[in-house]
Amino acid sequence: MADLTTTAYTDDVPPGSLITRDGQMQWAGLLLGPGTPYEIGSDGLTGWEDLPEYDTTDADRPTAHGAWPGARYAKPRRVGGTVWTVPAADDTASSLAAMRALRQALLLGDAERWLAVRLHGETLAVRARVSQRVLTADRTYTTQGISKASVQWYATDPRRYAVDEQAAVTGGPQPESGLTWPLNWPLYWGEAAATGDVSADNHGSAPAHPVLTFTGPCTNPTVTDRTTGRRLRYEIGLAAVDELVVDTAAGTVILNGTAARRHTAAADSSPEELFAFGPGRAQLAFRPDSFGTGAQFTVRWRSAEW
Repeated sequence: MADLTTTAYTDDVPPGSLITRDGQMQWAGLLLGPGTPYEIGSDGLTGWEDLPEYDTTDADRPTAHGAWPGARYAKPRRVGGTVWTVPAADDTASSLAAMRALRQALLLGDAERWLAVRLHGETLAVRARVSQRVLTADRTYTTQGISKASVQWYATDPRRYAVDEQAAVTGGPQPESGLTWPLNWPLYWGEAAATGDVSADNHGSAPAHPVLTFTGPCTNPTVTDRTTGRRLRYEIGLAAVDELVVDTAAGTVILNGTAARRHTAAADSSPEELFAFGPGRAQLAFRPDSFGTGAQFTVRWRSAEW
């Protein structure tokens, strides 16, 4: 049973952190579904498993049938459903507490929060805001404390993400130690302390935008996705205490958490927004022009689903 007295319903807590069973959904700090005072209507959710609407750059053929196929870009996702408030106790105080908690959670706010849903053991989440809330104050609520709410969420990013964030780390590429004399068969060339290469698996069906962190000391930090050939390269020197964080979804490049450094992108660097992992495995190579002890590259991402 959800704690109606201590939960901060509007807190942006980790997605799915309150969910314990199938059929539950979590909006910010409020848990809904089985085992809570809030039951999901029998019609379930609309827009959750649907492909989002999209814009297309298809161009009509002026002298032939059909069109030339272009890129397609998904529009925001709308998720809707009916929530029944069924308080645990048949008393006015319990009914009012459940209704007040629902009001506090389903407010008109500017900031997006995590909306997570668990079905058949799989929990996926989107960043969303409440776009509609209709709370019915009818005779059933007045006499029994049971109310019906129609809710709609609006997710500007239509992709649904795995709740567990993945990460991979590597240092700068180190040479192998080489052969030792006298030679013995089979020959052993030694192992590199770090290859500068990492893999990133996107287990979903939609492209996933990673967050990349370059840690100094290094100059001109560079990473290449060998799967797509796209590369990000920044003409900047990083000291041992410096971190350059690239959020490819937001298109930001931030030095030490405060200073924008997107303007340091090299001429042959790809646009940050295009640096995304398609379904499958991405092979990333960290290749700064020079680096010292402690230089490091970190990539963080969530698998994404349509």
